[in-house]
Amino acid sequence: MKVSYFPGCTLKTKAKDLDVYARKCAEFLGVTLEEIENWQCCGGVFTTSRDEIATKLSSVRALKEAKSKNQPLVSVCSACHNVIKQTNAAIKDDAEFASRVNNYNAPEDAYNGETQVLHYLELLRDVIGFDKIKEKVVNPLTGRKIAAYYGCLLLRPGKVMAMDDVENPTIMEDFIRALGAEPVIYSYRNECCGGYITLESKELAKAKSEKVTSNAKDKGAEAIVTACPLCKYNLQKNGGDMPIVYITELLAEALGIKE
Repeated sequence: MKVSYFPGCTLKTKAKDLDVYARKCAEFLGVTLEEIENWQCCGGVFTTSRDEIATKLSSVRALKEAKSKNQPLVSVCSACHNVIKQTNAAIKDDAEFASRVNNYNAPEDAYNGETQVLHYLELLRDVIGFDKIKEKVVNPLTGRKIAAYYGCLLLRPGKVMAMDDVENPTIMEDFIRALGAEPVIYSYRNECCGGYITLESKELAKAKSEKVTSNAKDKGAEAIVTACPLCKYNLQKNGGDMPIVYITELLAEALGIKE
């Protein structure tokens, strides 16, 4: 099976290993990630102004290319996924926004939200299946207690992202179980790590990260797994000595292909 793939800026620069693991793990599980040609930054954040179109056009181009191949569009970074999926939803649900977007397209090349947008975790759960992944595990993470960290962007806004229950998600805990480890449930798994306020207040960002890691540690976690590169960086920098791993790193370890 082939899917269109939007790697995003971070996985092509500061976090290249996370991109490599995403590709290798998918291939091992029978899915080829076909990188979108000539992709550009997703915009970094989905602006809520209805008049602001320019920063969303790179996401539209990626969505259009996936549509042309009749493939779903998969991203690994939760920030990229959030921007692309919110852009796609806005085109489907807001006729005025769609009209403004399609002013940049030829009439015969209009885009109206046809592409299915999936996060890598949804690819694992809904397309491959956690049961199949469990069968493929060669290095089960038995006995390890790992806490899932969702952060702000993976699940919200809930009606648009529609990945899981916003307040009580299970997708990452089910992912951890499929790899043989024990998921740790803790209070701050859905709270902000402070990543977006670092420039304004490093002290507040540090305090938020420490609350996440200390809460997970108090509940018995020996590591935290996340799906957001910014969260991973921020928790590593500000969260003390708690090991922070990315979903593709953990998956690669369990499948026996981590370098």
